[in-house]
Parts: sequence; C-alpha cells; structure tokens
Amino acid sequence: MKSNYLKIGARALSMALHPLILPLYLVAMLFTQTAFSLFPAATKWYLGSAVILYGVVIPMVAVLILYKVGWLKNLHIHTCKERILPLLIGAVAYMVCALVVAKVPQAAFLRKFALAAALCELFCLLVTLRWKVSLHLTGMGATVALLFVLNSLGLTQLFPWLLGVVVAAGLLGSARLYLGHHQPWQVLVGFLGGAVITWVALFCF
Repeated sequence: MKSNYLKIGARALSMALHPLILPLYLVAMLFTQTAFSLFPAATKWYLGSAVILYGVVIPMVAVLILYKVGWLKNLHIHTCKERILPLLIGAVAYMVCALVVAKVPQAAFLRKFALAAALCELFCLLVTLRWKVSLHLTGMGATVALLFVLNSLGLTQLFPWLLGVVVAAGLLGSARLYLGHHQPWQVLVGFLGGAVITWVALFCF
C-alpha cells in the first residue's frame, strides 16, 4: 500500500513539474515578482501569450498530433527515437518565441530565456541521438539557473523561490528514479545541462 502511494505521489509530481507546464509557472512568477510586473497590462498580455503559445500550446498540440498519427506509442515519450521530433519542434517554437518577444525591447531578459529554452531543447535532442537524458530535470535545471541569475543581478529578491525550486528539483529527480524512468546519471546530466546552458545564455546573449 505504501509503495502505491509513493508511485502516485511520484507520478503527480512528474505531471506537476512537466517541462511543458514549467513555462506557466515562470510567466506567473516573472509577471508578479519581478520588474515585469510594472509593465502595462497589454504588454504583459502580449509577452505572456507568446511564451504560453510557443512554449506550451504548440509543443503540446504537436505531441498530441504525433500520437494520433502513430509516431508516438504513448504520451509519455519514453524512447529516444520518439523524442527526436518533439524536441526539434520545441526548439523551433522557442526560437520563434524569442523573435516575437524581441519586439518588446524592454523584455530582453525574457528573450534570452526563450533562447536558453531553445538551446536546452537542442541539447536534449543531440544527447538523445545517443543516450537518454531527463527532460524533466533539464527543465528544472533551467528554472534554477533563471532564479539564480535574477537573484545574483539584484533585480528582485527571489531567494525563497530559488530554495523551493532546488528542493522541488531534488524531489523530482528522486521521483523519476523511483518510477524507473531514468538512471542517476541521466538525471544529473539533464539538470546540469539545463542549468549551465541557461546560465550562459542569460549572461552572454
């Protein structure tokens, strides 16, 4: 009975922190806890809609279509071969998102993060050609890096959020291992890859 509860909890955490869901949390956080909250409502609507459309809706619809046409055996996308096309679509979608967001010069930080997300997708795509990496932990690594950069630049005080996300990343990694979806190195490489790529992108682009 206890193992059943642990599996349910691990699956629920994996769904709540799914890479396709994370952009929703990030938009909510940026537009309420940072300087983005000072933007006019119309600008926030434009930027938020762009991130949600290209970071959530388009990749999610693409996965559903690939499943319907038989490219994917199920919506969990466990095998490396099945991951290639969804990751490629996700990378292109985030690149387009960066171009759309670039129309608002004051949102340069958000544009950089969209580019970072595209690079994370490409990183996972390249690794997937030879090896399976955790997409969940890549997304969490990127999120940790985003919050770390925001705090280090002094743009806002998000240390409690950063601490919470680090704890959530640890729990998520444990959940993915418990469910048997990944090996420890796949979790670690995913997290470090997402964190390093995002940190470099936010500081260099």
